[in-house]
Amino acid sequence: MLNLRHAVLVTLVLTSLSVFVASPVAAAENDRAVLVAKPVSFPDMVLGSATAPVTIVEYSSFTCPHCAAFAENVFPMLQSKYIDTGKVRFVSREFPLDVKAAAASLLARCAANGDAPKFFETTMMLFKQQQALVEHTTQTLTSIGAKFGMDRGAVEACVKSDASLDKLQADQNFAYNQLKVAATPTFFINGEMVKGAMSFEELEAKLAPLLKH
Repeated sequence: MLNLRHAVLVTLVLTSLSVFVASPVAAAENDRAVLVAKPVSFPDMVLGSATAPVTIVEYSSFTCPHCAAFAENVFPMLQSKYIDTGKVRFVSREFPLDVKAAAASLLARCAANGDAPKFFETTMMLFKQQQALVEHTTQTLTSIGAKFGMDRGAVEACVKSDASLDKLQADQNFAYNQLKVAATPTFFINGEMVKGAMSFEELEAKLAPLLKH
């Protein structure tokens, strides 16, 4: 089931984890904010008001432990305090670090079928079952797909879709080449790149100056 055509999808990520230096910083962040806002191949999955003063874009991988920790421990507080109150617009984008993560990304897209809340519901399930996803990939994807009305055949067709794989690869190439994303999680907070895991307190410290009137 997971004999994906683009198994080499993420080799560029695994072979280059160099540090990228922006200069001058202010100009680079402004340019990056424009790039981050550019439409990508897959429709953005977004929670929050379109008029929120802060936009956070997260690039994550379903086999990344730090991404799972953020999803389970930080995101619920971010959502209740900032997203649901209109202060933050949150965008989730895929940056799979291996073939299993790529398959999970496609499943989340198929299960949601364009519905953002359903997409985030699916991603939370995948993160909570990360160990099972790594160890028993086919069974885990099939089980989660079933919760959204997908039978085994639909799950298989979803993760093997050439068209979807092409979109996933195009978006990952854009993130790597244009935005300089090289690891997960990577966040863009109003265009500012923040690499690596953050606690809720660290995230709030980033948000505070952006939310001052």
